[in-house]
Amino acid sequence: MNLKVKEIFYSLQGEGGRQGEASIFIRLSGCNLKCDFCDTDFSGGEMLELTHILSVIREFPCRWIIWTGGEPTLQLTGETIAFFKREGYFQAIESNGHYPLSDLLNYTAVSPKGTPDYVRKINPVVDEIRLPVKKGDTIPGFERLPEAKYYFLSPVFTDDALTTRENINYCVEQIKRLTVWRLSLQIHKFISIE
Repeated sequence: MNLKVKEIFYSLQGEGGRQGEASIFIRLSGCNLKCDFCDTDFSGGEMLELTHILSVIREFPCRWIIWTGGEPTLQLTGETIAFFKREGYFQAIESNGHYPLSDLLNYTAVSPKGTPDYVRKINPVVDEIRLPVKKGDTIPGFERLPEAKYYFLSPVFTDDALTTRENINYCVEQIKRLTVWRLSLQIHKFISIE
């Protein structure tokens, strides 16, 4: 079995419910969406056998894998998840939720973009919802989102510090009004780590 991998790196989870935890990130190539605020280069990549990926991640003193992208569900299968589970790894995913998520995953973070009703039908229960938010965005009602343990608003970061600050302030205002939401800042950007 092979996966097209853009990069593998070891760092801290920078956002959401597992923020601050050491994790092995496996970024898979490709995405089914073209979000104007996306800050990730998921194009290109190299076809790697699962055994090769395993040999790379064994170098890290961590048992948590985060499958990310792009959109990891375009490639990730139950068979792949089961392979790493047998090797003793816990696995999380960061997905847009447009495709079904495996029950073998230990943690599911979904960031619905544009079509939360559709995402709810595909994945009715997840661990966290993390919505990227720009100033002025409408926050969907909970009846449109999958059921989750955590609901986060995540301000969109841009190259313009003023716009980023406006997005953060807007999220804070929304959370003070809609108190079930929590703020998720991308701390990896604040402390300049990958």
